[in-house]
Amino acid sequence: MSLKDKINEELKSAMKSGDKLRLETIRSIRAAILEYEKSGKGELQNETEEQNLLSSMAKKRKEAMDIYRTAGRNDLADKEEQELAIISGFLPKQLSSVEIAGKVAEIASFAGIEKGGEFSKLMPAVMKELKGKADGSLIKKAVEDFLRG
Repeated sequence: MSLKDKINEELKSAMKSGDKLRLETIRSIRAAILEYEKSGKGELQNETEEQNLLSSMAKKRKEAMDIYRTAGRNDLADKEEQELAIISGFLPKQLSSVEIAGKVAEIASFAGIEKGGEFSKLMPAVMKELKGKADGSLIKKAVEDFLRG
């Protein structure tokens, strides 16, 4: 089932249940899909494109949450956090820091990169492998930690 189909099913479910926040969040995902399609890129072709779209939306929620918390607007930050949880439900399970570190070591050994090696060689290989499975900032930190030894 494509993301568009899942969203339409969830939209119906949220309307029936009367969950306003879920309905609003799912409508925003649906709007993002429509915007993507109308931008001339065509329909979402594969799971990677779907994950990229959802990851982008999740990242925006995280950034907004941080801004609201620094401004002392915990009510708005809480709303962003709830929306993030709903969006994350459509993303694959994210890897933990420990799992990321293990994958970084595995990819480095496969690529022949040792501790103290070059960031510019290891980071792209790791990002290619873990894109959509983990937060980019966590991946960057794990790569830096690995290279420091």
